[in-house]
Amino acid sequence: MQITKCHIDLIEYQSKKLDRGAITEEMGARLYSAHGQKISVDFPTPKTEYQWHLTSQGWVGHIAVTPDFTVSIHPKVSINNLFRMLEYAYRLDSFEILPGVVDTDSMADLYERLANILSKRVLDRHQKGLYRAYIAESDQLAFVRGRLDVVTSARRPWQVKLDCEFEEHTADIEDNQILAVTLNRISRSGLCTDRSRPTIRRAYRALKSVNSSHQMSGKECIGRFYHRLNEDYEPLHALCRFFLEGTGPQLGEGEHAMLPFLLNMARLYELFVAEWLKAHLPKSYYLKSQETVQIDDSGTLKFNIDLVIYDSESEQVHCVLDTKYKNANSYEPADIAQVMAYAVSKGCHQAILVYPKEMPYEYNQYFDNRIRVRGLTFSLDGDLDQQGHKFLKTVFSEEQTLI
Repeated sequence: MQITKCHIDLIEYQSKKLDRGAITEEMGARLYSAHGQKISVDFPTPKTEYQWHLTSQGWVGHIAVTPDFTVSIHPKVSINNLFRMLEYAYRLDSFEILPGVVDTDSMADLYERLANILSKRVLDRHQKGLYRAYIAESDQLAFVRGRLDVVTSARRPWQVKLDCEFEEHTADIEDNQILAVTLNRISRSGLCTDRSRPTIRRAYRALKSVNSSHQMSGKECIGRFYHRLNEDYEPLHALCRFFLEGTGPQLGEGEHAMLPFLLNMARLYELFVAEWLKAHLPKSYYLKSQETVQIDDSGTLKFNIDLVIYDSESEQVHCVLDTKYKNANSYEPADIAQVMAYAVSKGCHQAILVYPKEMPYEYNQYFDNRIRVRGLTFSLDGDLDQQGHKFLKTVFSEEQTLI
């Protein structure tokens, strides 16, 4: 059986059934091999009634398994709310790009519009002049430049060229390499149309003096130092982080030019909740995210707690929170035990599991008359700010008196 082209649309966590002849076994094997951790692939068997069963495991985006076999995974949340989550998670509000960007109904269109915005901002910065810095270099030159390495030159008197140490004023620095690597990946994604390709290519060519072959991930965009000369790079790097985290090296580049673009919705939900709380917590509290706690003397065992809310005055922990973006209709004992362990490790009495949708019943239990474990909802339906304030109110609701 020969299938020339095939495109499949999925919705995260919703299983899709396909006739046995919809894709070849080789196509299914390639999808399973390259992306089996992100898409559950059940092959046709008597158990599946000889159908294909494909289910996204909390990832959304676009996969080009081969140039002729593509999969699009759509989020459960609206594109408008997805963009609001991205705004908070990646701090894109500094771009002031809201008008018109979310007037779309697909991930591919949202990706392309953001890529076009990044490209235009890069061109604007190139027109002003790329940020440059002095980088220490050493080379053998026909003339003296910078400082002559007398010791090395004396050891090799027959060497005509001079060993020099100097500083190069160059644009080939990490600030610009992040932009170049990102535009390179965008241009190879296969998600952009003729509406934006010319702008993306112009922006990439504007960085031709910058090395774009580095392996980079979103981590390089975090915690950077900005000052008067490069402060406008901060929002550029924030948007680059969105693209780099979606097309990181862990996804693999395959044997063809098109790169996959996938968003981990569980991670996005955690980032969104963290950044929303940082922006809206009462002034008497502050939040730390991904806090590491050592739980043994050797330092080999540790927790990474999603979110910890502190009292600003006493520096005491008010509560620990663990986000649970999953397709669940009940509270899992392992999740409850996990968040309890977090609370014990931080010496606090409140532990909260945070879900993106209303659960069938409320969970509010005390353990050993010391630790209160609750299941709360930061819903992704409707107005996210309204949902956030509703969630925040429940976080600080009055505790029952402990015995």
